[in-house]
Amino acid sequence: MNPLSAIYGGVVEARNALYDRRWSRSRPLQGPVISVGNLSAGGSGKTPFVILLGELLKARGIRFDVLSRGYGRGTRGMLVVDPGGLPRDFGDEPLLIARRLQAPVVVGEDRYEAGRFAESRFGPQIHLLDDGFQHRALARDFDIVLVTPDDARDRLLPSGRLREPLRSLQRADAVVLASGASPESFPLAGKTVWRVRRGIVTQNVPPRPVVFCGIARPQNFLLQLRAAGIDPIAEAFFRDHHGYTEKDVRDLLQLQQRSEAGGFVTTEKDAVNLGGYLAALAPLAVVPVKMELADAANAVDTMLRVIEDRRRRS
Repeated sequence: MNPLSAIYGGVVEARNALYDRRWSRSRPLQGPVISVGNLSAGGSGKTPFVILLGELLKARGIRFDVLSRGYGRGTRGMLVVDPGGLPRDFGDEPLLIARRLQAPVVVGEDRYEAGRFAESRFGPQIHLLDDGFQHRALARDFDIVLVTPDDARDRLLPSGRLREPLRSLQRADAVVLASGASPESFPLAGKTVWRVRRGIVTQNVPPRPVVFCGIARPQNFLLQLRAAGIDPIAEAFFRDHHGYTEKDVRDLLQLQQRSEAGGFVTTEKDAVNLGGYLAALAPLAVVPVKMELADAANAVDTMLRVIEDRRRRS
């Protein structure tokens, strides 16, 4: 193991031990907390899963809000996301969640304080904690962790992308197998296992497009496009959460001209980060991610039953 990864792993183990042995306390909110997280740094589908879970709760008439750190925002403190706002104020993913779910999304560095702020504004309803598996300072009533095939063969930061070792999955209430992950690759004895299928919805994609995006795993998006019969003529990839500039738009238009492309195709998150530059890249197809949970009704029933039992015993 890389010495830096060994040091990082030791710090993670020590921190988790503080919570496991109750030397550090997780603080509860009045409303139930459902955490959605992962083991790796980006790219497992947490945001699409939060949106999917929110849609399933909305279909049952269950009120909820979403708590997020608001990664990449230039503001501080607790804020309710304005769906018509800008990613620099709220972060791109909270903004995307707010637009898709039309439900309250609260960003804050301290998720416990963000939850208290949400309860002061909206009451003690269900809280969906975005990217919450490592945020142990906030108590949760149900812990969901997404894993991908890459996680099974990856290494700890900084030599790999894992934020925690695979054995940390023992803390999870439900492990979600994403991107074709195999249950045999993970320590899942006694765990509730869910499966999701993640795809894209392609409509009105220009012929011979330039594909561009700033996401954690751009090659996966490219593979999904090709699987849908779309073969981009040129590519431009940016770092995750990239905030687009006027120069970026000029460069993309020059790439389109050089490659004689018919237009552009990108992700929903990139459309959020483009903001007012969106129209300059017409024709542009914005491709949403569609996530489906196998046996969704039974999964939600299980989750709500566990939450009710734990609340009753507490």
